[in-house]
Formats: sequence, structure tokens, C-alpha cells
Amino acid sequence: MTTRPDLRDGLPLGRRLRVVAVHAHPDDETLATGVALASHAAAGDEVHVITCTLGEEGEVIPPELVHLEGTGDLGPHRVGEVRAATAVLGARHHWLGGDPPRWRDSGMAGSPAAAHPRAFASADVGEAAGVLADLLEELRPDLVLTYDPHGGYGHPDHVQTHRVTVAAVARLPREQRPRLYMVLTPRSWAEEDREWLRAHVPEGVRSPAGGVARVPAPDDPFPPSVVDDGIVTHAVVDLAARDRQAAALREHPTQVTVHDGWYTLSNDIAARLPGREGYALLEVQES
Repeated sequence: MTTRPDLRDGLPLGRRLRVVAVHAHPDDETLATGVALASHAAAGDEVHVITCTLGEEGEVIPPELVHLEGTGDLGPHRVGEVRAATAVLGARHHWLGGDPPRWRDSGMAGSPAAAHPRAFASADVGEAAGVLADLLEELRPDLVLTYDPHGGYGHPDHVQTHRVTVAAVARLPREQRPRLYMVLTPRSWAEEDREWLRAHVPEGVRSPAGGVARVPAPDDPFPPSVVDDGIVTHAVVDLAARDRQAAALREHPTQVTVHDGWYTLSNDIAARLPGREGYALLEVQES
């Protein structure tokens, strides 16, 4: 296995870092960067999460909460979920543009929510980047974590979060500019995870909504965030942080069902909790 440096590599030893993760919706902070956030918090670093929307368009899994889906009550409910999850991770939580956030969940590509006047995916990038830059200037992070240009799996709000975060970091004075990392998974890890799932996910496991968990087939396509191993420059590997990540995911019951070492979303596709995350350092161009 290739050994990659961690996110602290090259920074002064013994100094308490400030780490900020920027995400589109509640639960993304734990799904995409939960290992890094929990690991840095446990090491004594100051950890922050900035969420851009309330996640109003999320699909709800548990039958007892499904009445929230598609209503004005889901967003406020998810406020409580993200507060609880970030507390488990050891992170402080912020909304982009105030509380509640200025923008709202745009839904999946082509959904009616994309036409909402406050849809984040269609927000002016410069305006949103200015709001984020002001918050980053206040927090003074050493490290900023967010999605790759494809938003992990193509969700319009994730793609927009990448754009806005890159633009915001570029606005900061050079002497204040943090390292910017995007979340990526080495292909070899993704293949190992599928093998693990085939060996560990029992047949017939049902979600609270009654669906049956499905393990991806070996030839199923990977999301765009799975890349050639050489593209991934850094990694966080921490099995103790995995346990905290799983505990934090349990605070997002509308969106995630946690099993023994793996989880499912509303699509019932099994995904592993391997206790490791890959990142690539992103060079920020002058704004």
C-alpha cells in the first residue's frame, strides 16, 4: 500500500491547527470528511464545519420521519442533526451567510428545487465566495477541506461548494491563505472497499424504510471522486476516528443508516466505513 503524508505534513510540529471543512448539506461533513475532522479534533486541533444549506431537499429514510420530506420542516430538523453530529466529531458548526443560511438546497440536477431563487447551485459564485472569505478570514484556518470539482458524485450543490470554496480561498491575502485540500479516493482503496463489502454485508439486510442493502458489483462504475492512486497526495488513516465518524453518522438518521462497519443512504447501496480518507492538495490561483 502506498504511504501518503497526512494533512499536517510540512506544518510546524506541536502547533495546534485550525481545520475548516466546507460542505453543501448536513451529513456531508461526516460522510466525506468525518475521519479527518474527528482525527484532528482528537489531536487537539480546532475544527470547524461550514454548511452552505439546510439540506431541505433530502430524501428521508425512517418511516416515522418521512412526513418531513418535501416540507418546510425538514431543514429545521436537519439543523438538530448537524449540531449533534459535529459535536460528536469535536467540531464547531457554522452556516454560510448567517443562521439560517442565505442559500437553500438546490436538489438533484433537474429537480424543481433548482429553480428556487435562493438555490445555492445558481448563486453568484463571487457573492457566495465573498461571504465565505469573510468567515475564513475570521477563523484563520491552516487547512480547508472540501469536494473535488465534480462534487464527489455530481450533486449541483457539491459542485458549487467546490467553486465557491476555491474562489474564497483565492480572495484571502497570501499570508493568510490556508492549504486547500479536496476529498478524493484512490482507486485501489475503492476496489478494496468493494471486496470488503462483498465479504461482510449479509444478504437481505433491510433499511428502516424496508429496502434491501445492495453491494456494488465489481464492474459498477465508481463516482468521479474515485481517481488513479497517484492523484491522491495525502491521507488520513485513523481507526479510532472511524468509530467517532460512525457515531456522528447515527446523528443523521433522516439520511443515513449505520451498520457494522458500513452504512447505506436512501438508495440502499452499501458503503464501507474504512477509517481512512484521501485528499489532494489543490493549488489556488490568484484571484
